[in-house]
Amino acid sequence: MRSRPDDLADFTRETLTLEGRAREVYRLGSGPAVVVMTEIPGITPQVATFARHVANAGFSVWMPDLFGTPGAPMSQAYMARTVVQICIRREIHLLAARHASPLTTWLRALCRHAHRACGGPGVGAVGMCVTGNFALALAVDDSVMAPVLSQPSLPVPVVAALGRRLHVSDAQLAAVRQRVDADGLTVLGLRFTGDPLCPAARFTALREALGDGFEAIEIDSSPSNPWGHPADAHSVLTTHLIDADGQPTQAALHRVLAFFRARLHPETL
Repeated sequence: MRSRPDDLADFTRETLTLEGRAREVYRLGSGPAVVVMTEIPGITPQVATFARHVANAGFSVWMPDLFGTPGAPMSQAYMARTVVQICIRREIHLLAARHASPLTTWLRALCRHAHRACGGPGVGAVGMCVTGNFALALAVDDSVMAPVLSQPSLPVPVVAALGRRLHVSDAQLAAVRQRVDADGLTVLGLRFTGDPLCPAARFTALREALGDGFEAIEIDSSPSNPWGHPADAHSVLTTHLIDADGQPTQAALHRVLAFFRARLHPETL
């Protein structure tokens, strides 16, 4: 069933100028901050619903408008238009293997701003699809305490070798590993097992780079899977989430929220 437009009326909207660039940010909830970075094609109704889950769990959601039309429902044509928009703006490098997209500089500034505004031990950061590995790049900053990589799809694995790349520089990856070793940082990753945009090799590379600092959730989407996940299942927390008891995608959503509570609300445990 095609989703309807979401008017996002329950979110407040403000324009933030960081690193010399102004962007609109949608906010909801209170508590420690969680930056929600949308997948292609933008802030769809499904992404907004995920943001509401985070806010209802006791967090202040900061959801920047990075591309697309906020609230517009997903469609193939809309996705295609957004990819063209991304390529023209050149803020996201779809094939970059050894450096992060320029947009991550602005997003790191947003994380620091949100931490100052909300307090607490730090902020959470969720990236999805094209922004999935952005959360890894943001984790070089001490303000980011709970990075989540949902189906991280960059660099787009047009050849097998790109499937092992992580869309961060060697220096950034070393900085994240240093935080894992010194501060006990954990990076949480989610993917469907049959997702060609986020192949198993990418999670293997994350395990090799981060060791016990990487926690992987891999959900069976093979043709015989008992959950009814389609072969092209991709978006763990949004489009392909089955929010019902006993479903592994619901368990993944609950794990993400528990991860935020443990890292950002330790006094509630």
